[in-house]
Amino acid sequence: MFTIIGLMLTGMLLGYLLRNRNLKKIHQIITLFIWLLLFILGIEVGSNEQIIKGLHTIGYEAVALTLGGTLGSVIAAWALWRVLYKRKGGQA
Repeated sequence: MFTIIGLMLTGMLLGYLLRNRNLKKIHQIITLFIWLLLFILGIEVGSNEQIIKGLHTIGYEAVALTLGGTLGSVIAAWALWRVLYKRKGGQA
């Protein structure tokens, strides 16, 4: 746990120190790494026999929680975008 917190704080420090640099490509690199991590997670889940065998027992409750969480996140992000965009004086 301390390793994860240390890595996060190191990233924050580097971000602070490099805040005046031109980092236009960093967004694309971060997106690529996120996709790569999701792909590796999919491989890990797909190779776990217990998870694959238990897929039929997940049920409607898990699907409802997944859809509700995703929908809630989308709505919250949309609302935050509207609030921040209106604060800058633009039309949302």
